[in-house]
Amino acid sequence: MKTAPCIIFLTLLTGAVLMSAGPSRAEKRIIIGGKNFTEQYILPEMAALLLEKSGFQVELRTGVGSTLLRKSLENGQVDLYFEYTGTAYTVYLKQKDREVMTDSDRVFEYVKETDARIGLVWLDRLGFNNTYTLMMRQSKAAGLKLASISDLASYVGGRPQALLFGMNAEFWERPDGFKQVMRTYGFRVPLDQVKKMATGLCYTALKEGQTDVSMGFSTDGRIAAFGFVNLKDDRRVFPVYNPAPVARREVAERWPEIERVLSPLSALTTREMQEINKSVDVDKLPARKAAKDWLERQGLP
Repeated sequence: MKTAPCIIFLTLLTGAVLMSAGPSRAEKRIIIGGKNFTEQYILPEMAALLLEKSGFQVELRTGVGSTLLRKSLENGQVDLYFEYTGTAYTVYLKQKDREVMTDSDRVFEYVKETDARIGLVWLDRLGFNNTYTLMMRQSKAAGLKLASISDLASYVGGRPQALLFGMNAEFWERPDGFKQVMRTYGFRVPLDQVKKMATGLCYTALKEGQTDVSMGFSTDGRIAAFGFVNLKDDRRVFPVYNPAPVARREVAERWPEIERVLSPLSALTTREMQEINKSVDVDKLPARKAAKDWLERQGLP
């Protein structure tokens, strides 16, 4: 049976329209990766919500180990994920210059320029720093008028037995851990004033008054939940860990608007990230709900 010419023409025309529509939708598809801890479930959700509002179809692949995620970006299995400047500098790029790793601007410029050589593009970094910290209960720190590690050093210098310190074994042993803190700030803590324990117990022991000062990670949700304060690292002993979206070059060049769309995340502060992490870890909100709540408070989707 013969087909009328007009039907053939309409069929071909319809097919052409569908073919042209398909790639345009695919052009707005992006895969966002995430590591396997709370903050790295939240940040991809924030990015997804912002990008979806701008017409992107987003697939999330979170819960991935750090090294594997980096390889997935390099191999094109993900298009973008949030990496930390200190991690890229020390772990992937194998650098050790303390003058660079403790300077937010210098370490960002170094990783940005170096990764560009292998086709990875660092976009605007976020405002918070998820690094090592020395924590105290807010009431204790206020009572002793301790706001910085320099304050702590001055206090401990004249009272070496006054405070108990909690930390994991790695933080005590590693050359850029607590021993480096004591060298940099010029104080010594007697060994019998140091309690070594698992990282999670450092928070619990501090909360329950079993220690007075504890190591931690500066955006951990338990800091906000338990009423802790981070002592300011005023001599910059700890490396800087500012997160930033890192994309493959072809992705960044194809959709340059991604940097603009994600730029509101640069306003995130360390204190805000603590609260958002707390809402997931302590208050048990889903990561997407916690992400959406923060964006809405900023007047965003």
